[in-house]
Amino acid sequence: MNEPITRHPAFPYVAGMAAYLALIAVDRYLPFGPLAQFGLRFFLVLAVLIFASRGVITLRPSHALASILVGVGVFFLWVGPDYLWPTYRSHWLFSNSLVGVPRSSIDPAAKGNSLVILFRVLSSVVTVPVLEELFWRGWLMRWLVDKDFLKVPLGRCTPMSFWVVALLFASEHGSYWEVGLLTGIIYNAWIIRTKNLADCMLAHAVTNACLAAYVLKADQWQYWL
Repeated sequence: MNEPITRHPAFPYVAGMAAYLALIAVDRYLPFGPLAQFGLRFFLVLAVLIFASRGVITLRPSHALASILVGVGVFFLWVGPDYLWPTYRSHWLFSNSLVGVPRSSIDPAAKGNSLVILFRVLSSVVTVPVLEELFWRGWLMRWLVDKDFLKVPLGRCTPMSFWVVALLFASEHGSYWEVGLLTGIIYNAWIIRTKNLADCMLAHAVTNACLAAYVLKADQWQYWL
């Protein structure tokens, strides 16, 4: 008899990402406005993380200050090219039918809604860093080394697992694939250095928090894909 999927060792690591992607996929079919969509996505993903993943989530970074600095550094990596060369992102490498164009996922009419912005910020700073680090560096990087991934210590990888995770991480960032790739490399290197998912979650959350502040302060909404 097959055991329930919730008992599979990978389930706590992939449940959050699966829920997040599923909600994004069905957003366009739901009869809700932006506020309900962003609010529903945040609370449902948060619930999945609490009930499905809490046993594998650690919130105790071993290199907190360094992780914060890594997060800030990655933020500057994200905004630097566009700030220094305003037409950089219009190059065909970053605006084409394959990777899309740098365009915000938030409806222009919703940009003045403070609750929409609140849920968007909470999602990018609270839930996304947790679900992505669980999936990419908590599960996939180890699963590519050994299908019995729990035998593989956090931070252990092969060249293949390192680059597959970095490339797939880049692919989910659309027009920003090149900085997504560099970010994936840095976060991969950080889990190898710290062997602690909490450090990667903290660095990731700091990057996203800085990016959210920049989006709102500089009116650069295209970073919120």
